Amino acid sequence: MRIGIGYDIHPLGPNRKFIMGGVEIPHRLGLIGHSDADALLHAICDALLGAMGEGDLGKHYPSSDARYKDISSAKLLDDVSGKLQAKGYKLVNVDTVIIAQAPKLAPHLSTMEARIAEILKVDRAQVNVKVKSGEGVGAVGREEAIATQAVCLIEKVKTS
Repeated sequence: MRIGIGYDIHPLGPNRKFIMGGVEIPHRLGLIGHSDADALLHAICDALLGAMGEGDLGKHYPSSDARYKDISSAKLLDDVSGKLQAKGYKLVNVDTVIIAQAPKLAPHLSTMEARIAEILKVDRAQVNVKVKSGEGVGAVGREEAIATQAVCLIEKVKTS
């Protein structure tokens, strides 16, 4: 068994869709980044890549590469999931937290969990998404950014 941890943060800005956990959520601001800037999926990707000993998202999908401009983070997570299988691992579980002052994300957590499980092709019970407020502190608390964290457990698939 192997453990991985991931973290991401993206600034909020106008004229962008707000996508979190693979779900588009109505909000006056969106996350800014080279891809669709889904910070939660990015943190999960980093956790999985780390657990495999394969570096991070930037190593595999650099922002300097035009192929990844505005790419759906769901596609990135699907690709990372394929790398997991190719290396002979399966996901045991992933636990995540979103740190955001706004928008209110609690009503969307169940939908995010279902979407992440769908992308990873695992049972929904293997995915947990939580949200904490920024408590008015720092860039997150001022509604300038959203941060995310993920931790995962993977295990080698037994072969006979």
